[in-house]
Amino acid sequence: MKKSNNLWAPWRIGYIQGQKTPGCIFCQKHKQKQDSRNYIIQRKEHVFSMLNLYPYNNGHVLIAPYRHIARLEKLTKNEQGQIWELLSETTERLQKTIKPQGFNIGVNVGKVAGAGFAGHLHFHVVPRWNADTNFMPILAGTKIISQSLDALYHLLRT
Repeated sequence: MKKSNNLWAPWRIGYIQGQKTPGCIFCQKHKQKQDSRNYIIQRKEHVFSMLNLYPYNNGHVLIAPYRHIARLEKLTKNEQGQIWELLSETTERLQKTIKPQGFNIGVNVGKVAGAGFAGHLHFHVVPRWNADTNFMPILAGTKIISQSLDALYHLLRT
């Protein structure tokens, strides 16, 4: 019997067939003022957080300054402080709602470091659970995300 690498994911058809908007998602999303549609969880004066539409794990949150900057040293002291505040508040919020056992928190600076949007600095908060790297990614090359973005967003906003 031939092994199949297919996983039923009908919600991805919207992305596949949808119109791709050129430009920076971080600049576009925060300016649209449609927080629930864009999964923006929290706003501060200089930074905001939003769910990652293509998460590494359930609860994957992105934190970015409003300004379109690419490097850490370009952050103002206010942006730096608010990023740290939002990182702390985000991990606390995730801990209360989905109860991860740990977190990966990081930033990819530059395209060669893996930044998908290298022109706009952003931080990743990825909840982790014991044994969340099960056989699926290893044997099937597939990661399972167990909760819809809508359900998670409403849980985090309450």
